[in-house]
Amino acid sequence: MQVSPEPTPNPNAVKFTLDRPATGGGAETFTDGSDPAASPLGAAIFALGDVTNVFATANFVSVTKTDSADWSDLAPRVVEVIEGHFGEGAA
Repeated sequence: MQVSPEPTPNPNAVKFTLDRPATGGGAETFTDGSDPAASPLGAAIFALGDVTNVFATANFVSVTKTDSADWSDLAPRVVEVIEGHFGEGAA
């Protein structure tokens, strides 16, 4: 599984490009109060803390963090959750 973090114009958001579809079809948005069943991946990323929004569509997941969070700490944890969601090492 290939996950490539990429900066966006918003310093609080990073686009994580995947080598496969990020959703089963259509876009998924996860914010505080969203139903975890509607977006299990979004819920898992949100559960890391310091995340305010998760948007998944096509072959990427966009994650927005709080102002106080640091991408050097959060980004590797997001990659780990994405890999775990799709099965680490899955082709």
